[in-house]
Amino acid sequence: MTDREKFAADDADGSDVRARIIEAAAELISSGGPDAATTRAVASAAGVQAPTLYRLFGDKRGLLAAVIEHEMTRYVSAKSKRRPHPDPLQDFRDGWDMHVAFGLGHPGLFALMSSDPQLLSQSPAQGDGEAVLRRRIRNIALAGRLRVSEERAVGLVSAMGTGAVLTLLAQPEGQRDLGLADAAREAAVAAITSEAVTPANAEVRAVATALRASVARLRVLSKGESLLLSELLERIADAE
Repeated sequence: MTDREKFAADDADGSDVRARIIEAAAELISSGGPDAATTRAVASAAGVQAPTLYRLFGDKRGLLAAVIEHEMTRYVSAKSKRRPHPDPLQDFRDGWDMHVAFGLGHPGLFALMSSDPQLLSQSPAQGDGEAVLRRRIRNIALAGRLRVSEERAVGLVSAMGTGAVLTLLAQPEGQRDLGLADAAREAAVAAITSEAVTPANAEVRAVATALRASVARLRVLSKGESLLLSELLERIADAE
C-alpha cells in the first residue's frame, strides 16, 4: 500500500484510527514515561504514518492532551459509578484511596499530568473529577464536620493527594512506603475536619521518634549497634 492509499484508509476510518493512536500512546507512556511517546514511536505502534497524528491531533501536545482525556474519562467514570459510603468522611477516605491507586497504577500518565498543569486543565474529564471531589467535600460540610471553607478543603486535599502519590512514585516500586498514603490521608482529614484517626500506640511511637532523633548523640553504642537501634526505632515509629 502506498502512503497515499494508507492516508486515504486512515481518513476513511478516522475514529478508529484516532482511538488506536491514543491507546498506543497511552501504552508507551505507561511503559516508558511521557518521553517514550515520541511521534515516531506512537505512529509505529499504532501502525499509521506520522502525518496522520498531526492531522488528527495537531501536534504532540494535542496527542498528549487526548491521552489524558481518554484515561481520565475512564477513571472518573469508574469513580462516579462507585456507590457513596453513607458516612461522608469514610466516602472521602475511599475516594482518596482510589486516587492513590490510580496514580500508582498510571505512573507515566500521573507524572505527565503533574508536570504540565496547563495540559491537564484542558481535560473536561479533569473538571468532572474535581466536581466529584467537591461533592464529597460538600457532603462533609452539610454534615457539619468541615472546619475550613470548602474551597480551602479542595485545595488542601488536591495538594496533599498529588504530593503523596508523587512521593510514592519517586520511591523504588518494591520499597514504597504505602503507609505514607494512609498517613497523608489522615493528615488531610485532620486539616479539614477534627476527626482524624489517632494512630495506635501514639505515645510509644512519639518516644521512639524522639529517641531515634537522639541516636547520633549516644556514645555507648558501636556504629553497628546505632544503625540497628535506629532501624528498629524507625519501624516502631512508622508501625501501622
